[in-house]
Order: sequence, then C-alpha cells, then structure tokens
Amino acid sequence: MFRTIVEVLPLATPISLHDPIFFVGSCFAQTIGERFQQNKFDTDINPFGTLYNPASIFRLLHDAVNQSMPGDHTYLVNQGTHFNYQFHSDFSSNSRSNLQAQIEQALMSTREYLKSCQWMVITLGSAYGYELRENGQIVSNCHKMPAKTFHRRLLDPDEIVMRFEQLYRALAGINPNLKYILTVSPVRHVRDTLVQNSVSKSVLRVATHTIQQNHAHNVFYFPSYELMMDDLRDYRFYQSDMLHPSEVAEDYIWQKLTENYLTAETQDFLKKWKPLYQALQHRAFRPASEAHQHFLQKTISQLKQMSNTVDVQSEIEHLEKQLT
Repeated sequence: MFRTIVEVLPLATPISLHDPIFFVGSCFAQTIGERFQQNKFDTDINPFGTLYNPASIFRLLHDAVNQSMPGDHTYLVNQGTHFNYQFHSDFSSNSRSNLQAQIEQALMSTREYLKSCQWMVITLGSAYGYELRENGQIVSNCHKMPAKTFHRRLLDPDEIVMRFEQLYRALAGINPNLKYILTVSPVRHVRDTLVQNSVSKSVLRVATHTIQQNHAHNVFYFPSYELMMDDLRDYRFYQSDMLHPSEVAEDYIWQKLTENYLTAETQDFLKKWKPLYQALQHRAFRPASEAHQHFLQKTISQLKQMSNTVDVQSEIEHLEKQLT
C-alpha cells in the first residue's frame, strides 16, 4: 500500500441525468456545477455569485425561499457604483434601483428553481465571516471597503447547524422532496493563514457532520476535501498557486463523484457524451476543408442519435452553421 484511499459511500438513490441540481457556495461549487452542466444536466449554478461562509449562503437561500429583499442597511456605494453586502460584486449598478431589480430577479428565479429541483449541492469554503462593525451583520462580500469597516469572526459549528436547520425547514415548505449534498471545498484559504485555514475547515467538517447525522435520510456528505487532503496529497495535484486543485485532481474528484452518485444509466450516458463534447470543443484550422466538413456531418449525425435522451438542438444548429 503506497497511498491512502478515501472511501466514497454510494447514494442509496443515485442522481439521474434528468434530475435538476442546484449548486451554491464557493468556487469549487462552480467548478463541479459546470462539469454537470457540460454533461447536459439541468443545473442552476451560484445564482448569487461565489459565496464562501455558510452564514451568507444559508441566509440568501432563506431569503430566496421567503422572497425577502435585503434591507436598506445592506446597500452601499463605492467609487460611484452601487453594491449590496449580501451579494457578490457581480451584482452592481450605477443606480440603486437597477441593483434592486437585479437582486429581486435573482431571488425570484432561484425560488422557482428550488421549488422543483431534486438536489441541492452546497460547498462551504470558510468558517470565517466578516461582520460590519456598525451592526454585526455578516457580509457575503466586502466590496473593497476599508478593513476597519469589518470585524473578522470564526463561526461556531452550532451556529452553522442552527442556520442550516432554519433553511432546511423553509425549503421543506416549498420542496419537501429536496435532497442535499454537503461538501467542504478542498481549496485552502491562505487569507485566513494556513494555520487558521485548518481551524476553519475543521469547524466546517464538524458542522456538516452534525447536519448529515441529523438528516441522514436526505442529507449526504461528499468528501471532496478529504479526497484532496488524504488521497491526492501531493503538490503535483495542485495548480501553480499550490492552493487550487489541478485539472488532474478535478478529474479524479469528478470520477469519484460520478462512480458513486450517478445511476448506471447516467454513467453510461456520460461515457457516450464525452467524445461528443470534446468534438464540440474542436476548432478547425481549415473550416472549409473536406475533412472538417465530413467531421461536422458525422458529429451532427451522432448528436441526432442523442436527441431522444437530451436536448442537443443548440449544438446541432451551431455545427450546421459551419457547413458549406
């Protein structure tokens, strides 16, 4: 034995290709969500932008369920641009009314998706939150305001569990069949320092473990953090910043997820779809050449064979435009 292998427990009821899946949380939620999206799953990925601490994630989801707009005290102006402390900087405008319209639309569309989705994947990045000194509110984004505006605080595991329970009850009111996958991001947060990052990840693991134990029938834990720390524990599995998983590591984590969390039929589809997806990414050096035109015709034919399983109309139309 030259390595330690992390066991991933299979889901009793695996994910099907046509199960709508909602992803929320850190940049790792974005990465995994995009993998599902590329493989033709019905997804909604980080509609509020990237979020790291559980307090912000659970609050925004709770607000979406209840259609609660953020209060006046959450808005700010920095260098002439309007932001909201509860939302990512993707939500910004030159006027507060336009920003409010963006936020209202995001909350409304998220609620509609949550009413019918089958799975919610929550990726927690850090247990540290930044509180506004003036009112103690934990923000989702500091929007480059002066450091003296905030107080940095480590969330308590019990507080995280309590906030999740509030969200869980609210979601049960609109979608009682929703199932959850919790995971801790394998990305280290050096802003916390590596020592404090370990404390932060430990808090998140205690909280996610408690939540999973409390709702073992519909809340599951996927060990992406453990796969990175205890299975792929080598610098060759990191990007050049030595913090983010490399593409090889992401592929490995994705493989572990699909092998244990997807139905056999869905896994079979992924194997068939992979070469087609790669073909769709191909950029021809000579688009009008006979060889490339034959390649287009062949790929279109293969896509049409898939049309009874997934919607590939946009892909077919994209290739047909390239035919000469």
